[in-house]
Amino acid sequence: MSTTLPPTLGDRIRTGVEGLAPGYFALVMASGILSVGMQLQGHRALSLALLAVCGAAFVLLLALTSWRFVSYRAATTDDFLDPRRGFGFFTFVAGTNVLGVRLGLEGHYTMTAVLFALAGTAWLVLGYVVPWTAVLGPQPRPVVALANGTWFIWTVATQSVATVAATLEPQVQTGRAALALVAVVAWSVGVFLYAVTGVVVTLRLMLYDFGPEDLNPPYWVAMGALAITVLAGARIVEMADAPMVAVTRSLIAGLAVVAWAFASWLIPPLVAAGWWRHVVRKIPLRYDATWWSIIFPLGMYAAAGIYLGRADHLPLVHRIAAVELWVAFAAAVAVFVAMVVHVDRTVRRRPPDGAVG
Repeated sequence: MSTTLPPTLGDRIRTGVEGLAPGYFALVMASGILSVGMQLQGHRALSLALLAVCGAAFVLLLALTSWRFVSYRAATTDDFLDPRRGFGFFTFVAGTNVLGVRLGLEGHYTMTAVLFALAGTAWLVLGYVVPWTAVLGPQPRPVVALANGTWFIWTVATQSVATVAATLEPQVQTGRAALALVAVVAWSVGVFLYAVTGVVVTLRLMLYDFGPEDLNPPYWVAMGALAITVLAGARIVEMADAPMVAVTRSLIAGLAVVAWAFASWLIPPLVAAGWWRHVVRKIPLRYDATWWSIIFPLGMYAAAGIYLGRADHLPLVHRIAAVELWVAFAAAVAVFVAMVVHVDRTVRRRPPDGAVG
């Protein structure tokens, strides 16, 4: 007769922390950008509720990630060395900046600046560490065979830096030229990163075996990266004149519209890919942290369209975004419920009577 005791609640929590996905800050990104969109559309109560979710998720995930880094260094190192997961760390940068943007809408620009400093530092560090460990490290070659949609999160993080810099620039008296420079440079770097990542991921799709199990939710970030490029561009267009802004405003405004058009074009293929994966090829729909990688692009597409419609006087773009915002919200509610059920089953559940024997 076995006398092995079942895992306690503490054991299950520690196991969950050790296996915490580096991309879980996509929850912060998704709830934060939906809060921004609802605020822009005048749905204040709903926006504040989403802000509460965003803030709580940020604090909880920051604590759990810190715990994991200190207590489970080997698991963290494995993530950094894995090209399929390493780029997920950039969700911390993007999530922090999205929270900062939302707090800025409430007038809490000091908190926005603090979060911007934290995210900017992380962006600089991760921007050199992750490509080195996940791509140039001791991985089997060719690394391109392991590329996936999470690689686009590097672009998202970069454009989030541009967005917050553009958000803060009108609110400060000193350093406005420096913030304008950061905004334009980060936006430009993000555009090039998107192009490079797009080439690498396309090569992976064309040159190596690719089944329905490989077509996971992070591929939606390809659209989300374009959407945040639109948002950052719209915010830069709205900035006051500065040397860097003055010489690039028309270019950025035009490319933002192009990016919005391409993001719109990507949505039907992504939906079709999901149908092929889950309906045609029968891959079960089970909750995973990567599902938030679908919600963020949907929410970002809505928020970006609202900003672009206002900045470039494009009412049709604004109307499309206003409708799509509710689609994103409905999808977020479904994923949030699935997450709560998943956590309840995997962490809080107790073993059934008679399990020990």
